[in-house]
Amino acid sequence: METERLGVEKTLGALNAALGPGGPVWFKETHARHLRVRDFLAPRRALQARFRDGQVPESVLHAVAGLQGPGVAPVLRCEATPAGLCLRLQRPAVFRRVLGAVAAYAAAPAEPDAPRTRVLVHCPALRSDPAALRLSQLRAVLVADHLVRALRAQEVCVHPVPPVRDPHMQNFLEKIKVDWPTASQTAFSTHTLRRRLLAQLRPTQDGDTLPPGVLGRLCLKDVANEQGHKAGYDPHVDNCLVTEDLLSVLCELQEAVRHWPEGSSTELKAVAPVADADSCVAVHVVSCEEEFQQQKLDLLWWKLDGQAPVTQKHLVCGPVKIAGAADNLMTASEYYELRHAQVCKASALKHGGDVTKDPNWTETFGILCAATIKFEMLSTGPQSQLLLADSSTSTKSTKSGIFVLYNCARLATLFEGYEHSVEEGLYPPFPPVSSLDFSLLHDEGEWLLLFNGILPFADLLSQAAALAGPAQGIHVTARTEMVCKFLVQLSMDFSSYYNRVHVLGEPRPHLFGQMFARLQLLRAVREVFRAGLALLGLPPLSHI
Repeated sequence: METERLGVEKTLGALNAALGPGGPVWFKETHARHLRVRDFLAPRRALQARFRDGQVPESVLHAVAGLQGPGVAPVLRCEATPAGLCLRLQRPAVFRRVLGAVAAYAAAPAEPDAPRTRVLVHCPALRSDPAALRLSQLRAVLVADHLVRALRAQEVCVHPVPPVRDPHMQNFLEKIKVDWPTASQTAFSTHTLRRRLLAQLRPTQDGDTLPPGVLGRLCLKDVANEQGHKAGYDPHVDNCLVTEDLLSVLCELQEAVRHWPEGSSTELKAVAPVADADSCVAVHVVSCEEEFQQQKLDLLWWKLDGQAPVTQKHLVCGPVKIAGAADNLMTASEYYELRHAQVCKASALKHGGDVTKDPNWTETFGILCAATIKFEMLSTGPQSQLLLADSSTSTKSTKSGIFVLYNCARLATLFEGYEHSVEEGLYPPFPPVSSLDFSLLHDEGEWLLLFNGILPFADLLSQAAALAGPAQGIHVTARTEMVCKFLVQLSMDFSSYYNRVHVLGEPRPHLFGQMFARLQLLRAVREVFRAGLALLGLPPLSHI
């Protein structure tokens, strides 16, 4: 169908199916050098393993060359080469299909028949004192916030917990552009859990006194050894000293599972009761220092609450270290102030010292600082150790958030320039997209932007929201680094193209066709930038 959204994954699936039974063989090309001659490749070695003597039957070649189907990109030709089977798409047709429906490619594909999944995203670091928040905890907060946004983009029903009550933490989260639910200081009633706890407490031995504030000691080994709960738990998780604060945390989680926010709003005003608490999955996003305590909390929740989610998973964020620092004792607030000062200094050097005193730039500096921190913290897989630079490298690199926002600002300037020229009568108004001739887009940079940037973005959204891990284990992994890396690469491709190609050419009628086709391509790039930045909680800037 002409209206079906083209997809890289659907095209790859159809290509592999055309080769017959067996594992996947085809892959999408991404490098400019290879894209000059092909778009997809089935390597010769893989074909030799699939077919006798590596000879692909003519019937298979014809099937690949004539490939059609929902979401499958139209094929121009498929030919055997020393590298393997090389496939090239009908590029003008792909340009027309994609750029004629830009909004569909800047959002996750709609799946109306898919079951609504409920995911409880729990980030214990948000209960910490904001003044003492460690860098590893800040990383967990940013990963949790990004995961919530990515899941919601896939239309997953998400409940982020805990709601933030400390006004200082709320202020800090606002600075770093983390959109998390807030609540008043109202305490949860722990009466029911307290009663169940007292019925199961281990009696104290003669002379054995409990620390101040501890209600009792509870054995967790029986829960840890139950089928389905054993895999992945630390063998030393056997006893738990239960405090009033711990019961409050459990009550908060209990209420979160039983009452779900309506819609995707982050405000906890309207709530809907959940008939089956086991229909949700609890994902605890924790720093590596917090995981042991969270494992105890998992088991305690199961032991005291028969309605606790059957499935609880841990997304453990690796340690964060600072290059050249021996103690790594910098707090999250100190880290923010460091990066904010570096952003202001870099801007003062570029625009003059007075800019740092201009109130009109205050919000821009805050956005640039938040972008620097998020790209620095999220561009590495969350499970890996993260090494932060103590210099201003993170604000100047082409892999930084500032570089991405800079290119967003360049796009904004481009379209402002076009609109201004229309007002002056230099260019005509933008024509209907259906009238554009996309065969005029033949620069390799244009295909690179569409094939690597626009076309695969919807598939990227699905991958960024995926939680992978063994069914019986408690640990899951997430690819929260994908969006940052994608936006950086898109920025590099756009910057290279924009520096080389003069989009707004001379106001001559015979040049307008190519100019409008290029502007429509860059409109799509702009929409992808905006959608990608929204997953990070960052607004696009119109100037830097």
